[in-house]
Formats: sequence, C-alpha cells, structure tokens
Amino acid sequence: MDELISLVAQKTGLAPDTARTAVDTVLGFLRDRLPAPIASQLEGALSGKGTSIDEITKGISGMMG
Repeated sequence: MDELISLVAQKTGLAPDTARTAVDTVLGFLRDRLPAPIASQLEGALSGKGTSIDEITKGISGMMG
C-alpha cells in the first residue's frame, strides 16, 4: 500500500500524509461497495499477497458484463 500512497503523492503533489488519507478513503469506499470476494482480492493485491490487480480488473469487468 505504501507504493500506492507514494504514487498518489507523486502524481498529485499531495503530502504523503494527505495522500494516505485519500487512498484510505477510496479503499474504504471500494470495500463497502465491492462484493466481498473482490474486496478481499483487492486487499490481498495491495498487501502484496494474493491476487494481482490485473486479475481483479478482469473479475470486475466480468461482473459488469
């Protein structure tokens, strides 16, 4: 997750603490709205364990038709 926070800070010019808040907010939003299996895969991908982001994207695309 630190990699994502660094990327957000770099791309937006936000301070790292502010970027962390932004990332946490977006991830909380996604956790609340994604089906549990996809949310779990997202958590695994961000922690460096489990599913890749590409696999998650394919799963979400499949759910949307």
